[in-house]
Amino acid sequence: MIDPRRLVVLAAVALLALNPGMAAASPAKPKPAAAPTVAPPPPAAEPLPPPKIYLFRGAMGPIFSTGMDRLSEKLTQAGFSADVYEFTICRWIGDRAIASYKESPAPIVLIGHSMGGLCSVLISEMAAKENIPISLVIIIDPAHATDDVPLNVQRFINIFLSDSVLGGGDVVAVPGYRGHYASYDLKESSRVSHINIEKSDDIHRQIIEMVTQLPRIPPQTQADAVPLRYLVPGDTPVELWDSGVRLPVRRGDTMESIAAANRVPLWSLAQSNSLPENAPLTPGQTIIVPRHLTPPEPTAAMATPATPGRR
Repeated sequence: MIDPRRLVVLAAVALLALNPGMAAASPAKPKPAAAPTVAPPPPAAEPLPPPKIYLFRGAMGPIFSTGMDRLSEKLTQAGFSADVYEFTICRWIGDRAIASYKESPAPIVLIGHSMGGLCSVLISEMAAKENIPISLVIIIDPAHATDDVPLNVQRFINIFLSDSVLGGGDVVAVPGYRGHYASYDLKESSRVSHINIEKSDDIHRQIIEMVTQLPRIPPQTQADAVPLRYLVPGDTPVELWDSGVRLPVRRGDTMESIAAANRVPLWSLAQSNSLPENAPLTPGQTIIVPRHLTPPEPTAAMATPATPGRR
């Protein structure tokens, strides 16, 4: 008797012999086509965190540098972290600022009056050794012994009195500096002295505006920055430009028309370019114009500052 299982096998072999194409009649189910690979969109640039601001008084600060306390209060009211310190603990605060940055990077702003100005540059040098950038340094009539501005400072402003005995530090930048630099000598102003220069409400207002603008400033704007140095005419409002920019002269331009078009005083244009206020200009000539990184409102640009109080 033939095994039934053998009959089944023989029948299958016979069927294949009669129709060889049957083996391919039922191909394997095709795999679905792979979806095309799409690169994920680049992550949106995260806004910079708010800056951490360190303010430093000068010698006998609680008596002679009270403007730093007032500025600290205004910055705090504007929503910033702004603490004021004595310059005598400069290195200790510098170590704290560096440790804080390493733990949670945020723009660093240093503001100092008199010896506090010297301290601000010293902390900048400490940060440079750790490859930590300093976003903004503003020093107000710093001591003569203040060092040069190091390369890691992105924006630097010095407001000083060159004939001051207690301050008077005419601070310059180290060779190769590429950041924004502006220096303002107020020695011709009869209203300003070493003990009231840091108390100007108008300068405070401009500092707060600059700090507010910091997170919105693209880093590449440093590439074309031109340093500025001014002897501010007596009793003239101080406008804190960050640096200068080179602009080409067009046909018909004059020193006066360029100043008006850029909303800057004529004297600043003359000093920026070492030219008389009525100097003739040639098309294609380059003129240095002071600028703000983020332009101010037209009505605020030339506002007359409040008279600094004497306290």
